Amino acid sequence: MTFAELWSALLPIGRHADTGGYRRFAWTREDHTLREWFAGECASRGLDLVEDRMGNQWAWWGDPDAQPGVAFGSHLDSVPDGGAFDGPLGVVSAFAALDALRAKGFTPARPIGVVNFGDEEGARFGVACAGSRLITGALSRERALGLADADGVTMAEALQRAGRDAAELGRDEDALRRVGAFVELHVEQGRGLIDLGRAVAVGAGIWPHGRWRIELPGRADHAGTTRLADRDDPMLALAAVIVQARQAAERHGAVATCGKVRVLPNGVNAIPSLVTAWLDARGGERDSVTQVVAEVRAVVDEHGGSLAEESWTDATHFDSSLTHRLAALLDDAPVLDTGAGHDAGILAAAGVPTAMLFVRNPTGVSHSPAESAEREDCLAGVAALTDVVAELAR
Repeated sequence: MTFAELWSALLPIGRHADTGGYRRFAWTREDHTLREWFAGECASRGLDLVEDRMGNQWAWWGDPDAQPGVAFGSHLDSVPDGGAFDGPLGVVSAFAALDALRAKGFTPARPIGVVNFGDEEGARFGVACAGSRLITGALSRERALGLADADGVTMAEALQRAGRDAAELGRDEDALRRVGAFVELHVEQGRGLIDLGRAVAVGAGIWPHGRWRIELPGRADHAGTTRLADRDDPMLALAAVIVQARQAAERHGAVATCGKVRVLPNGVNAIPSLVTAWLDARGGERDSVTQVVAEVRAVVDEHGGSLAEESWTDATHFDSSLTHRLAALLDDAPVLDTGAGHDAGILAAAGVPTAMLFVRNPTGVSHSPAESAEREDCLAGVAALTDVVAELAR
């Protein structure tokens, strides 16, 4: 099956008619359809499909229990109204690269695996890369099961509704033992390759990044009859927090965003009683991020609120010998850092030799329907991934 045919089969799943963006959230009907698609592609290629303790899907050509293999792939879930390429490009490219290797008559000396990680975006339960964090032990079973979505449904309840056994969740030594190396291809989520005029780059590492939950209390009241002087409006506190996050990020060479907000009671004519917001902060250095968070915390404290860390990932440096080896293999491909988190970063932190490939995004925009990649660049990514896997599996 060609890259175009694989890509076309995925395009309709979870696409929102009004926005053109994707809503593919963990353990939903759309997620189930995506998992069925992945399983079908594995079956059509005669791959052995197994699931780890989190339900991440691994399809193997060869026996990884006899010797560790080379795995490649990404994820299929999305952020709310996300783009088509973030995640799926890596999974589709993995199948296309596998097909290309077989068409060349390649016989691997090591097992080759294609993986679909679950709940990478954390759009439903708030913790990114939950699938890889759980199997590596970076996220505990107890905490994961207690995470809840916007409707109050816990991950434990979502798993049960999806027909899965929540008791299975946890670090998975068997799954990790099977992976001798992991390569994740991903659409670039920035403008690095545009500026360089190149179609493909090798990833060097991931910036330190985290998410914090902010709660700002107020007093519910009537929007029309309450004098301004008598109001305790937490939306004003939120405005101060957002401005501080932006200014602190500028001061410390970082980036910071308050992109998700929940307001109670959320009425047009009611002063809120509580505002909950989430801060996402990232930077090239750990200290720059911690300084941003400290300055935001000071504003939160000033308004009688609270700020709590929900997730933190320190700087990730991919295997340097592997990175340079792949860059040389791909005609001295550029080597880039990224501010975006990935399952590759979680596996690298757990000691798995890991690398990433980035494919040019002509808009430079991601987590949006405007996210894009040209067909020729996608095919260049497949060719690069094919060469990389052949190199590592020979």
